[in-house]
Amino acid sequence: MNTTIWMALALVLVLEGLGPMFLPRLWRRMILSMAQLPDRILHRFGGGLVVAGVVIYYMLSVHANS
Repeated sequence: MNTTIWMALALVLVLEGLGPMFLPRLWRRMILSMAQLPDRILHRFGGGLVVAGVVIYYMLSVHANS
């Protein structure tokens, strides 16, 4: 796999770990409240994150090649 993808995955893991590491109670409450959301809302939220990630990746890759 491309080194850039591995670095991006590592950065995601670091960012995902900051919440439970520094604010465990708040993180737990957030996860519990998200678990109670309807599936439709979670689908939209996940889809929005995927679209945002693809757009950012595309913008960075086009800018890097210029």
